[in-house]
Order: sequence, then structure tokens, then C-alpha cells
Amino acid sequence: MNNMENVSDFNGVRGGRLHASIEVSARQAAESAELPGLFPSGIRVYIPDLGNDSDRLLVSGAKRLSDLGYRPVPHLAARRFATQAQLESRIKALTQGAGVRDMLVIAGGLSRPAGAFSSTMDVLETGLLDQCGVTDIGVGGHPEGSPDFSEATANEALRLKAEFAKRTDARLRIVTQFGFDGAGFVRWAQGLEDHGIDLPVHFGVAGPAKLTTLIKYAITCGVGNSIGLLRKRAGSLAALTTVHSPELVVEPVEEFVRGNPGSNIVQLHVFAFGGISRTSEWLNARGSWKALPHEPAAAAL
Repeated sequence: MNNMENVSDFNGVRGGRLHASIEVSARQAAESAELPGLFPSGIRVYIPDLGNDSDRLLVSGAKRLSDLGYRPVPHLAARRFATQAQLESRIKALTQGAGVRDMLVIAGGLSRPAGAFSSTMDVLETGLLDQCGVTDIGVGGHPEGSPDFSEATANEALRLKAEFAKRTDARLRIVTQFGFDGAGFVRWAQGLEDHGIDLPVHFGVAGPAKLTTLIKYAITCGVGNSIGLLRKRAGSLAALTTVHSPELVVEPVEEFVRGNPGSNIVQLHVFAFGGISRTSEWLNARGSWKALPHEPAAAAL
């Protein structure tokens, strides 16, 4: 199956705005009163695996998202699973109990794996996702690097995933960690092909939020380069209480894609650190979600 089929999603439509997915917690997915009608129908809504949510809550959240007309994308953190049976149980619970057909598989960031799975590839190679009906898979990307591994290691891991996509029916995409250097992200995405990586890329970006909030998450997630950029933009202690505009990050990326419609950059993935309502308002106002519910292709984004 052609994993670059979604590269044409952009093509300068909707006023030159990239489409977007969003992330919510399992608790929000299962219980938030804000969710009904907040996002366009068919939008990917990711559910992170923080290690303290039960299978029951994750399934409940995914099912509710599906019932609301969204496309749930639960995370699978490889290093959190002690056994293959535990992994299989989670995948079956999500696919059979909530109709999930799309997942994000990541290593999980733990220094010591709980069991036999130390990487995303370990999970992919079990074949369980395909056996359970998962057709679309996101894998992690780190444009600013990671304190846990070298750039060469990251590139080799993504190359192996691209090779996996070519020999299977899975539709793979790269979903990146959030960052605040749009031009740097473009350079990273352009360089993937040099390493034999031809997967579509969804660019991680933080939605509107106070600079203090963003700095906290950047430190927690190990996004080192971005911490310096954020502090430079803050300029003063008073500025830390202001709301950071994601447009400073997104505009250079969209400008590049407008000039390069065949780019591997096809979508935004938004981290709603400032709240899902505020993030939704921003995406609607800028046109990333405009008119999506009325277009047949929306569910395939």
C-alpha cells in the first residue's frame, strides 16, 4: 500500500492551511462535557498512554470519541507492556470494544522496558496490529532530537519503519514531538528522504497556551532546543504570562508546503496544552478545520 497517498492532502486548499489532529487525555475523552461538537467529524483525536490509565478508561474514552463522530487514535507505549499477551489484550480491547483502526505506536520513554518490548519495531513485528484490524499506524518523530538516543539511531529506526510499511499493508505516518522552530522542522523533514524514509509527516505543534505552561511541558518532554527559543521569545518575566501564538511556528511550515505541494509534510498534530476549547477555536479561526465535516475525504485525513 502506498504510504505517501496522503501527501496530496494539502495541495494549497482551505486557504493554504494544513489540516490538523488533536490530542486529549483518556479522562477527557471519556468524560469531558466540552467534546460533543467541539471538533469536526472524522478528525483524528489522539489519546496518550501516560501509564496510569486503565484499559477500561482507555476503551471508554476511545469509544466515546468514535460515538461523537471523531477518529480515536490511542497510543501504544511499547515499553509499558510486560508480555505479548498484555499487549494483545490492550489492542483487542481497543479494536473490539471501541472499533479502533488507527493507533500511534511509540517506545514510551521508559529507561527500562517492563518486558520484551523495547521499541516501536518490536510491537510492529508481532503482527498483532494487522491481525486485530488496525490499518493506520503513527510512529514517533523527533525533529529536535532526544536525550534518549542519537540522531543516527533515530534515523535508522525511522528507516526500518519505512521498510516495514513497504512490505506490509499498514499505512504508516510519522507524528512528531511538538517544537517551536518551524524552519528547523522543515529542514528535518526535507532530510528524511536522504535516509531512505518516505513516510508522510504530521508536524507536532503546541496550541495556544501561556509561555510558562509551554516551558514546563518542553522541559518534561525533553524538547531542549525549544526551551531556549521560548525563553528568548518571552524576553521578560511579565511576558511569561502572555499566550504564545502557534502561528509563529506554523507559518514557516505552511509557507514551505505552499511552495512545495509534493512535500512529505501533510498535516499538523496539535498538543492542546492551553485547553481543548481554546485550541479548537484557534484551529477553526485559522481555517485548518474549516468545512471539513462536509467533505468526504475528511475521515481519511
